[in-house]
Amino acid sequence: MRLLFILGEIGSGLRRNLSMVISVVLVTFVSLTFVGAAGMLQMQINQMKGYWYDKVQVAVFLCNDGSTTVGCASGPATKEQQDNIRAMLESPAVKQYVNDFQFESQAEAYKHFKDQFSNSPIVDSVTEDQLPASFRINMKNPEKYQIISETFSSQPGVETVSDQRQVLERIFSWMNGASVVAVGVAAVMIFCAVLLITTTIRLSAFSRRRETGIMRLVGASKTVIQLPFILEGVIAAVVGAVLASLTLWLMAHFWLNGDLSRQFLNTPFISSTQVLVLAPVLIALGGGLAGISSLLTLRRYLKV
Repeated sequence: MRLLFILGEIGSGLRRNLSMVISVVLVTFVSLTFVGAAGMLQMQINQMKGYWYDKVQVAVFLCNDGSTTVGCASGPATKEQQDNIRAMLESPAVKQYVNDFQFESQAEAYKHFKDQFSNSPIVDSVTEDQLPASFRINMKNPEKYQIISETFSSQPGVETVSDQRQVLERIFSWMNGASVVAVGVAAVMIFCAVLLITTTIRLSAFSRRRETGIMRLVGASKTVIQLPFILEGVIAAVVGAVLASLTLWLMAHFWLNGDLSRQFLNTPFISSTQVLVLAPVLIALGGGLAGISSLLTLRRYLKV
């Protein structure tokens, strides 16, 4: 009987404040969508790091006719200097850090450049002799890049040593920045949702002050009086969280694993199944915030 009474009170409260409840659902939905998007972005960053960091190469670029660095003052790298670098890469001191390496000539570098920028007008302004030859090194542990850099940077015929991971780090830093912005917007929206929930609960308590007064007189417990109000806010917030979770799943299924995966074949995107991990977190966050804010509001505005 007590359970039926509480359910009846919840239904009555939701009907009386339907517009405010819908507002709570929508604000919670938007705010938790931003929270989930930030979580998705972080998951995507971690997946891309795990995929690309195993494939990045360290490039030892050799001097060419256009080199202006101090190490290239004597001119383009000679065949003897190239052989010396190759011998160092095959030496036990360096080989322990290297899986394998390939030599890329200027002709090969130019071919790769034309393939990469085939749709750009810049391809017509670059000639083969402007691109340096290089040794492309696959590391056993990309974190040991500094050892290769220190070993080869000062060698005759070497213009520069470049770690592709440095380029990836810049990309990931931008993505991390976007994630922080999403979290910031989500925090503002969550604050708005909490304010809206407290307002809704306060109005609901005010509109039913006569009923709660009668319940006090007949000896109803504090829990029985307050629980319907709390559950109203929790239900509205949980509905918003479920909608946010569904939206994130649809984004992952139809956008990440659909259009984007077809456009970027070499990029590992998170799956829609992985995104489902966020759903319990969002539901718990929405329900928890709603429950706490409702309880604090009732303590202040509903004296039992």
